[in-house]
Amino acid sequence: MPRRLRFLAPLALLLLLAYLPYVPVEAPGILPGRVNGPGAMQLLAICLTMAGIALSYDVLFGRTGLLSFGHALFVAAGSYLLAISMSSLGLPLPLAALAALAATTLLALVVGAVALRVGGIAFAMVTLAFAQAASIIVMRNPGNLTGGEEGKSLQRDLMPESLLGVANAPYRYWTALAFVALAWVAVSWLARSRAGHAMAAVRENEARAAVLGFGVYRAKLVAVVAASFLGGLGGIVHAIVLGGSTPHLTTAEFTLSLLVMVVLGGAGSRWGAVLGGFLYTYADSRLVDLSGSTLLDSVPGALGSVLAQPLFILGAFFVIVVYFAPTGLTGLGKRVLRRGE
Repeated sequence: MPRRLRFLAPLALLLLLAYLPYVPVEAPGILPGRVNGPGAMQLLAICLTMAGIALSYDVLFGRTGLLSFGHALFVAAGSYLLAISMSSLGLPLPLAALAALAATTLLALVVGAVALRVGGIAFAMVTLAFAQAASIIVMRNPGNLTGGEEGKSLQRDLMPESLLGVANAPYRYWTALAFVALAWVAVSWLARSRAGHAMAAVRENEARAAVLGFGVYRAKLVAVVAASFLGGLGGIVHAIVLGGSTPHLTTAEFTLSLLVMVVLGGAGSRWGAVLGGFLYTYADSRLVDLSGSTLLDSVPGALGSVLAQPLFILGAFFVIVVYFAPTGLTGLGKRVLRRGE
């Protein structure tokens, strides 16, 4: 792809997405109501937020070759620390976001420094242990800080009016879009930096990277901190979009869904992570709506039972994509384009 097109394509898509809140067009079966309606805007905001979080996980898995089962810890840290900073410390949204990001980055530095003492599946298990410990703390609700199973809402009186209410869904959508754009620029810069080259060398062959003089441990630690910073920022945006923090963010299931998103779209590709995160979240939401609707009443018993299970459909689609397109949807797209030349 020509260099100019590589820059213009994301910019054109960004401008197109930024204009969607001004499009009063119905999209039956695709979006709930009008494109610029509150339901559609909220759905798209959640999809974009998850696309950005998937991009943060790709820094670890796709660009450095680190299989982490604990990325949920840092996403949840950003979300919960934002809510706690506002409710317990009385900080306004900008200061609470900065405090949450700083604490999440420090947490990533500590967890990464410990977990990276081992490699391979052991690293994955250590990160899982940290994430599970955090999940237990959140569910036990110490000092009534986390809200337990109910989650924790953001303090409405400390939130900007433009981010509250059904009528202001477009502003939350633009916030999510800005997060994806920022994550895209950050990952692009990181990939071109010296640290990014070291991360790529570690992914391809860790032993050879060490022989060539790359600081393997340092490259991995940079990847963990960078991915966690973006993941924490995604957690903050997630809390803003949903109006609070949810304990689902702390679960291993959440990290596994991020892994599926990245593999589905194409590991090691910005387009792949964003596309996989967006499509997976969109499909999950729409399939859940479908399973609870009356449309399945006319479907024969066995088929209706299958269609009423969103996770089964998503799992089957994932298996099909991995079997026929092991490099993900973006890899499949590249192969199709090459054949057309």
